[in-house]
Amino acid sequence: MTQDELKRATARAAVDYITPKLEADSIVGVGTGSTANFFIDYLAEIKGLFDGTVASSEASAERLKAHGIPVYDLNSVDGIQFYIDGADEANPALQLIKGGGAALTREKIVAACSDEFVCIADESKWVPILGEFPLPVEVIPMARSFVARELVKLGGDPVYRQGVTTDNGNVILDVHNLKITEPRALEEAINNITGVVTNGIFALRPADLMLLGTTAGVKTFSAQ
Repeated sequence: MTQDELKRATARAAVDYITPKLEADSIVGVGTGSTANFFIDYLAEIKGLFDGTVASSEASAERLKAHGIPVYDLNSVDGIQFYIDGADEANPALQLIKGGGAALTREKIVAACSDEFVCIADESKWVPILGEFPLPVEVIPMARSFVARELVKLGGDPVYRQGVTTDNGNVILDVHNLKITEPRALEEAINNITGVVTNGIFALRPADLMLLGTTAGVKTFSAQ
């Protein structure tokens, strides 16, 4: 199977997972990226079963609206039943690295507001230790150089992602050469750097369920 076929399989599995649990007033949180796009396309098939969605990016919101799926501002809903999103890396504790698509801050907010976070990914994203994928950090523009120096002190090699502005008007530093053996501690340490909006480690709020697309089928992992 190709990587896209694996992504499609996990997206379909996510729709199959949430379908029997949805109610007329349910709100579904939707992430950003190629795997999330497949989920949106399949979600359109059951759009009559739930109230609407909250999107983690403008791009996902536009794709949802193109399918005729209602998209609400997070401030206008009482809660989110499910949040479905991909990952750039995931470990067996379902701690993640996200932000390759520069939507990490909104993704982290939507995840925090959700009753259940379901991560969908292909098997190439499954790793024993996070950090081979460069860690995205969203930064207030005026603090970029200061934050970069602080990230070097933490052992990373930050690189400015040229030409990218987040939906929040900020910039991204991608931190290379990290071996993230203590994800929760590093997530907190980076978030405590003045000028950082947030970073792409999802360990303080990891996924609750992982649907992992493999050549042997979609495997399900629960948070331990």
